[in-house]
Amino acid sequence: MSYPDLNLLLTLDALLAEGSVAGAARRLRLSPSAMSRSLARLREATGDPLLVRAGRGLVASPRALELRECIGPLVQQAQAALRPVTALDLGRLGREFTLRTREGFVENFGVALLARVAAEASGVRLRFVPKPDRDSTPLRDGRVDLETGVVGSTTGPELRVQALFRDRFVAVVRQGHALASGTLTAKGYAAGRHVAISRHGTAAGPVDEALSGLGLGRDIVVTVAGFSEALALARGTDLIATVPERHTGHLRDGLQSIDLPLGLEPFTVSLLWHPRMDGDAAHRWLRGCVREACSA
Repeated sequence: MSYPDLNLLLTLDALLAEGSVAGAARRLRLSPSAMSRSLARLREATGDPLLVRAGRGLVASPRALELRECIGPLVQQAQAALRPVTALDLGRLGREFTLRTREGFVENFGVALLARVAAEASGVRLRFVPKPDRDSTPLRDGRVDLETGVVGSTTGPELRVQALFRDRFVAVVRQGHALASGTLTAKGYAAGRHVAISRHGTAAGPVDEALSGLGLGRDIVVTVAGFSEALALARGTDLIATVPERHTGHLRDGLQSIDLPLGLEPFTVSLLWHPRMDGDAAHRWLRGCVREACSA
């Protein structure tokens, strides 16, 4: 039985990442001719052209696009397995971590997180990127180190999950709003004019499902993509914004928050990461920092 040359995995990873023979050759410190020969061997091994000439450049074949999803993490795991394990020296740690979160997270937990990181590892840099969807691909391919969110049916089954905090929905209105005085009823809440929040433009959610069960529905005047937009509109109008309470703590400054009369269950906001990072000491330390910041 013949075994494949596993060195070709490094070559394929470089080719898929660079998209050119010359770029891959520079990355692996090989000559362009040696890289061309390796590409020929890869084509023979996979039975696919992998990279196809398009004008002056190369484009990935459908098979190459499929391989790109698994080759990068596979190479990273192999490199990590062959790297000696050393004790984590936070004082010398110089690394950038990317965290994908929804708006409100940085505003409410960012200060505590940065303080902890700066006190223990001044060489660490954090990069927060927006979370427009629940796609797990950025965690899988390594573009994102950590993510926060509510675990749902679209969450990748292989991802590691750890609870950060419990949250609940509240109705938010401007100071002096008619709903700010007295006891809010489901009928009174539904009768108001609402700003809905949806990243994809579809307003229906848990609140609407709960109202529907009571034979009620919201009068949604406008739909926006994020919490801060909804709260800005509520601040300057008579619209009602319905947002997660803890996640939007500082965003709601100066506004009136009211308990929802709908009996909705609280939900859990969790920390998510890919299992290949389980053994990474620096990543494990950062996870602890995030947990502490959210529990403060």
